[in-house]
Amino acid sequence: MASSSKTTPEEKPKEAYEIMNEQIETGLKEYNRSDLGLFLSSLSAGLEVGFSILIIGVIHTLFKSESTNGQLAVMMALVYPIGYIFVIIGRSELFTEHTTLATLPVMNGQATLRSLAKLWLIVYVGNLAGGYIFGSISLVFNAEMHLIGKDFFYFVSEKMLKYSVGATLISSIMAGWLMGMLSWLLSSAQDTFSRVVMIFLVTFLISIAGLHHCIVGSIEVFMAFFAEANQMSWVQFLKFQLLATLGNIIGGVFLVAIVKFAHSRRH
Repeated sequence: MASSSKTTPEEKPKEAYEIMNEQIETGLKEYNRSDLGLFLSSLSAGLEVGFSILIIGVIHTLFKSESTNGQLAVMMALVYPIGYIFVIIGRSELFTEHTTLATLPVMNGQATLRSLAKLWLIVYVGNLAGGYIFGSISLVFNAEMHLIGKDFFYFVSEKMLKYSVGATLISSIMAGWLMGMLSWLLSSAQDTFSRVVMIFLVTFLISIAGLHHCIVGSIEVFMAFFAEANQMSWVQFLKFQLLATLGNIIGGVFLVAIVKFAHSRRH
């Protein structure tokens, strides 16, 4: 007797309005979470994304004298996505995803601007607190283990702080744009492998282009400040933080959320 086998048809790619509906549903779930639960998830994200900085610091220290600047930049960009993979696949809350995700329910009339501001504040503070805790632990650990050389922190502070206000803001807008796109792309992914590939590609671009991310960049500057890599002031630190945060929000909200929402509604 011949055995019959069923063939599973390939899943059709999601339409834009289907992705939009999924994004709105996901965003609404975040609004419905308790403040404590949201904060703890955000704290976890800050801790986890810090591993990107630890790994690129180790790579920089190990290979800076054996590689060209270009080769070193590529090696660091290849490991930079690790922390983001931990965060996003592990379902922790990262601020730059929420610049797009949390805005859509507001645009759809299912959440208010006040609730959006509250959600952003909780996630933002949780991310920075987790990141600074990770940075502090890493600096104490590194004082004994010497995994990361002091010149890495000098390199980081130069990369984050040396640009003009306009250049930093544009760089931050592009980083926010990419992170908003990542949130959209992840909703269209069919499996975990595809999601990991998307996270890798987007965050690789952020690293190789030297774009400013308000959470990861803030952890880098925090570590450089307390490692006393150069004569950095609190004013420089806060100026960077303000520009990076503003740019990330502009990129995620105006270049992704509003454009995608308008396109999906027309569809």
